[in-house]
Amino acid sequence: MEAAYQSKPIDTVKKQRQRPDPIIVHLGDMGRYQLFYCMLIFLAKFPSGWVTMSHFFLAAQGEYYCESDKDLDPCLEDCQSSTFNRTIFTDTIHMSFGLICNRFWLSSLSQFAVMGGIMSGAMIFGILSDKYGRRPIFIIECILQLIFGVVSSTSPNYPMYVLFRFMHATATGGQMTTSFVLIMEIIGPKYRETMNILYQIPFNLGHATLPLFSYFLRDWRYFYLSFSSFSAVYLIYICVIFESPRWLFTTGRLEKSITIVEKVAKRNGRPAKDMEQIRPRMETAYEELISSAPKKKGTVLDLYRTPNLRRNTIIMIYEWFNVCMIYYGAAQFISNLSGNIFLNVFISGILGVPGTVACVFMTKYLGRRLTMIISNAISAFGFLVIACFSTLSPRTVIIFAIIGLFGASVTFPNSYLYAGEIFPTVVRTTGVGLCSCVGRFGSMIAPFITIDLAAYSPIIPPAVYGIFAAVGFVLTFFLPETKGRIVPETLEDGEELHYREKD
Repeated sequence: MEAAYQSKPIDTVKKQRQRPDPIIVHLGDMGRYQLFYCMLIFLAKFPSGWVTMSHFFLAAQGEYYCESDKDLDPCLEDCQSSTFNRTIFTDTIHMSFGLICNRFWLSSLSQFAVMGGIMSGAMIFGILSDKYGRRPIFIIECILQLIFGVVSSTSPNYPMYVLFRFMHATATGGQMTTSFVLIMEIIGPKYRETMNILYQIPFNLGHATLPLFSYFLRDWRYFYLSFSSFSAVYLIYICVIFESPRWLFTTGRLEKSITIVEKVAKRNGRPAKDMEQIRPRMETAYEELISSAPKKKGTVLDLYRTPNLRRNTIIMIYEWFNVCMIYYGAAQFISNLSGNIFLNVFISGILGVPGTVACVFMTKYLGRRLTMIISNAISAFGFLVIACFSTLSPRTVIIFAIIGLFGASVTFPNSYLYAGEIFPTVVRTTGVGLCSCVGRFGSMIAPFITIDLAAYSPIIPPAVYGIFAAVGFVLTFFLPETKGRIVPETLEDGEELHYREKD
C-alpha cells in the first residue's frame, strides 16, 4: 500500500484530529518549574550508566599465573593454585570468585544478567506504574536500587553476586522507564522531541564518571558501594516528586489532577485569569474523555498484519538490536584495548554527549531516516576498518573504535524518537516495548562477542559490529521519513507510512 501522505496542510489536519491537551494547555510546553522538575528527575538517570557500564571495572581483566611456577599454565591440572597481578586493581570479581580458565565465561554471564535485569525492570515496573501510579513506583524503585546495590557490593560468592546484580539492574531498569514517563507527561509537544533525546545525556555522564570512582577505589567492593550508596540521595524524591497529573486525569482522579496542575501553573507564573480557568476547563475535558467512544486497542499481532507496517516493524526491531549490541559492545571493546583503562572508559562514556547533542540537530534538520543512515555508516566504517586491516597500531585501533562508537551514540537516541513516531498510537507502547526488549538481547550478548569471541580472534568483535551496522545502514533506506508528519494514530495511518513517498 503506497497511499499518498496528507493532502491537507499539517496544521489543518491536526486541528481536525486532535483535541487540546488538557494538561499542557494550562502549564505551557515548558514553564520554568517544568524545566526545574525535569532537571531534578534527570539525576535519576545517572545510575543507568553506573549499573550497566560498571562491569568494565568490576571484571577488569588482569594477568593471572600459577602461584608455584609462573612459567606453568595456570589452567593445567598441575597448577594447584593461581594468583593475580594486582598492580592496577587490588580486587575484581575475577579474583574474588576465581573466574579464570574454564570459569572465565561466567564474567560475561554476570553482565548478561544485568542487561536481563534492565529489560525485566522496564517491563515489570512499567506495568506497575500504569496501574498504581508513577510516583509510588518511582520511589519504590529508588529504595530498591539503594538496597540491592549495597547488598551486591557485599556478595560473598558468585551466585549471590549475580542474583543481586540482576535485582539491582531490575530496579534501575524500572527507574529508567518511570522517570522518562514522568518527564514526558509534564512537558508539551514543542519540547518533547528535544527532551526525549537529551534524556540520554545523564546516562553518558554516568558512564564517563565511572573511571573517577574506580581510579580511587581499586577494590571492586568499595567501587560498587561508592556509586550504589549514591542512590540514598534519591530519597529526597519522596518530598519533591508529585504524581503525574496526566495519569491522574486519565484514570479518573480528577480532583488530584486539578490540584497538581494548579500548583505547577502557579509556580510557572501563570496569570490569575488563566488560573481561574483550570478547574472548569479540566472538568469539561474529562467529561469529553469519558463520553467519547473508546478507541480500538491494538496487539503485537497487529504490527505484522499489513505489509508496510510489518516491514517497518521488522526493520525497527533490527535497528534497536543493532544499536544496543554495538553501543554496549563497542564501549567494552574500547575499555579492553591497550592503554589506560581509566582513560579508555572515560572517552567511550563522554563520547555519548556530543553524539547525543549531534542527534538533536541532525534529526531536526536532516530527518530521522537520513540521521540513522549516516550514523550506521559511521559505525560500519569505524569497525570494518579495524577488522580489515590487522596491521593498525593500537592507537589507530582506538581512534577507529571511537569513530564506530560515536556513530552508535547518535543512533541510540534517534532510535527512541524514530520508533515513537513510526508506530501508530494504538500499538505505540507495544511496538516500542517490543523494540526495547529485542534491543536488550543485543546488549546481553555484547559481552560474549567482545570478550569470549575475541579469545578465538581479535578481529571477530569489530567484524561483527561492522557487519551489523552495515546491514542497519542498508535497511534504513526502507524506512519512511517521519519528520514533519502527523504521528499515526490508527493501524491504517501506520500502514500509509511507506519509504517511497508520492505526492
